[in-house]
Amino acid sequence: MRRLRLAKIIATIGPASAAPEKLRDLFHAGVDTFRLNFSHGTHADHAAVHAAIRALEAEAGQPIGILQDLQGPKIRVGTLVGGGFELIEGQTIRFVPGGTDGDRSAIPLPHPEIFAAILPGHDLLIDDGRVRVRISQLGEDFIDAVVVTGGRISNRKGVNLPGTMLNMSPLTEKDRTDLAFGLSLGVDWVALSFVQRPSDVIEARALIADQAGLMVKIEKPSAFDQIADIVQLADAVMVARGDLGVEIPPEEVPGRQKELVRLCRLSVKPVVVATQMLESMVSAPTPTRAEASDVATAIYDGADAVMLSAESASGRYPVEAVTMMDRIIATAEHDRVYRPIITALKPTIEPSPPHAVAGAAADLADAIDASCIVAFTASGTTPSRIARHRPNVPILALTPSQQIARRLCLLWGTRSTVAADIGSYEEMVEQAEAHAHLRGMVRGADSIVVVAGIPFGSTGTTNNVRVVTPRPTTSETPPPRLEHF
Repeated sequence: MRRLRLAKIIATIGPASAAPEKLRDLFHAGVDTFRLNFSHGTHADHAAVHAAIRALEAEAGQPIGILQDLQGPKIRVGTLVGGGFELIEGQTIRFVPGGTDGDRSAIPLPHPEIFAAILPGHDLLIDDGRVRVRISQLGEDFIDAVVVTGGRISNRKGVNLPGTMLNMSPLTEKDRTDLAFGLSLGVDWVALSFVQRPSDVIEARALIADQAGLMVKIEKPSAFDQIADIVQLADAVMVARGDLGVEIPPEEVPGRQKELVRLCRLSVKPVVVATQMLESMVSAPTPTRAEASDVATAIYDGADAVMLSAESASGRYPVEAVTMMDRIIATAEHDRVYRPIITALKPTIEPSPPHAVAGAAADLADAIDASCIVAFTASGTTPSRIARHRPNVPILALTPSQQIARRLCLLWGTRSTVAADIGSYEEMVEQAEAHAHLRGMVRGADSIVVVAGIPFGSTGTTNNVRVVTPRPTTSETPPPRLEHF
């Protein structure tokens, strides 16, 4: 199945989409990678969905990515008298470390790391920012605050601290258990929630190693203080606009999104834009015009992928939401202003042979109007370097690793397939032709651009570009010999 677009679609799976027949419908509608949200569901639920996706992958004959999204630490108030109460603007309230059935003079906040880190003048947000209080005074066992924006708070409502760097790991005990389970299933990507500092990424990397790609979710303002280091340590980035949009003013979110997409493209890291992209389609069969524009903006920015959350997990129209997202992406990419915008954001090529060769391959493919670029890769790095330049033709990544083929389902403009290792120029040309024909990526008599590293099979040796004019195939002339796993 060939998509008529270059950016990818991630869909979250939940009660509305977990059945095998629904997964099949979503895949055919346009899903490239499925997200398993470990904030919800049991291990048995996720195992059943994982197995159904792998069965679908075998049926479709092409890789499908699976992303495990860890819940991360959730900060909440404790239980309140009567289940909750109103806070009035200008009122002074007090938070305490423990207790139950708290009132305005002793609201339970069972998180000692907050008491250790928060300072006067910092804001504390409750219930996704609906209630805002500002810290006025601190003690060893209390935090006094003045209500800036009033409203009702109730039991176990979430808390955000936009100006406070908390000394806490992004991996809870639940996350560690979930991570071990996800890796045992064989997930392709792991998304790490609430990353604040580079050491958070290093901690997760030690547990994941090379078993899956590590995607960091940027949803804390503190992450931007060391964002370049965080991006370099990760394998991919998600612009998680839900919590990020609570902790920073809404008017700053678009700029931060563009900043992250640009940085990830420069750093050769796939970037995903997520949260509330087609939110109204949770209950309506069509999106608002503003939502359609939001998805298109991410595509014009150059995002590798866009993601559906509640729209596909619990909404009434999951397949329609994927279909709509597919249409919006394709329309944006075929718009006459798309190519000038993408080209204007083209990154400077680093002075190294692998980067220079990847850039030359992209430019060459555009210059000769090639049918596609065929990239041989052991680690996924070569197609990533080519995709960074956003060529005007699709990329076919050939890899001996099924794991890498699945991870590449997130990468802009790239279609991946598992293929045998090559050992000579002749095999390189033969396999490139065969797979390009098999995947329907040869256009008439047009040439293809083939990129590989010599010696063959060595990681990080992208150093060879070749233009090949594939032999035509007819019923009398069989296609070249194809070797694949």
